[in-house]
Amino acid sequence: MEQTVAPVEMKKRKDIAFYNYEYTTLDQVKISPLDRGYYFGDGVYEVTKVHNGKCFALSYHLDRLYRSLRLMKIPATIAPDELTELHDVLVEESGVQNGSVYLQITRGTAPRVHDFPEGITPNILMYVNEDNPHKAELAKNGAHVITIDDIRWQHCDVKSLNLIPNVLGAEKARQKKCAEAFQFRGDELMEGTSSNVFMVRDGILWTRPADDLILKGITRQLIITKVAPSCGITVIERKIDREYLAKAEEVFYTSTTAGIIPVLKIDKETVGDGTIGPVTKALQERYAGLMAEGLP
Repeated sequence: MEQTVAPVEMKKRKDIAFYNYEYTTLDQVKISPLDRGYYFGDGVYEVTKVHNGKCFALSYHLDRLYRSLRLMKIPATIAPDELTELHDVLVEESGVQNGSVYLQITRGTAPRVHDFPEGITPNILMYVNEDNPHKAELAKNGAHVITIDDIRWQHCDVKSLNLIPNVLGAEKARQKKCAEAFQFRGDELMEGTSSNVFMVRDGILWTRPADDLILKGITRQLIITKVAPSCGITVIERKIDREYLAKAEEVFYTSTTAGIIPVLKIDKETVGDGTIGPVTKALQERYAGLMAEGLP
């Protein structure tokens, strides 16, 4: 039987949430301890940017969501057009103008066994966050980052709930008063704990190819396919080692919630001349223009 979404009864509630076809508030969401997302991290998620009261690049996020579901063998029980409507309703009813929509789908609720239980239905959770002003400050002033070993699993291209290595790396960065941690497998740069990494050398933009060892970030995709070309900047996808990164004239990282964050220092080494470079500034300006124009 096709499920329908219950009507919204609350107005302009920033804590509005959607859980399994009912609108509620975050403090009223009741998640079972038998939810496989709770004890296995058996689920996927997406975070979509809200700009001026509208979802930005939502179709890109939904494409990635369904790919993650497919690779995790979690059945898709809700259609893309329904999810699109849910995003729009949550943003409208929350009253949030600039923030993000969090969407999580777990395999479902069942007694704890490692293999997939039969006959369970995925659990769907959605809610809205407001922007963190600290990220705007980083975009304007630049950030310091550290480097760490990448200890994640082999399928970093899946946006799954299994984020403990990322959490540990982010906490290590925080303890060192840095904004992000760049992850390396041996000598090779992968990505940040919640971001993709770009570097500039000789006016050319370089970034690691998207494979199963990094997440194919939405902002990353937009930089490569829309923003950089409109600025006349060439993008090359290639593997980057520590030596090549050390020769960068500019470095920045990207994410849905942060946008483009210039990096001024990596560990104890200054990037370029220690200021935000012209290529990064040009990309930031064009990306802001793209958000203002809107993208489905």
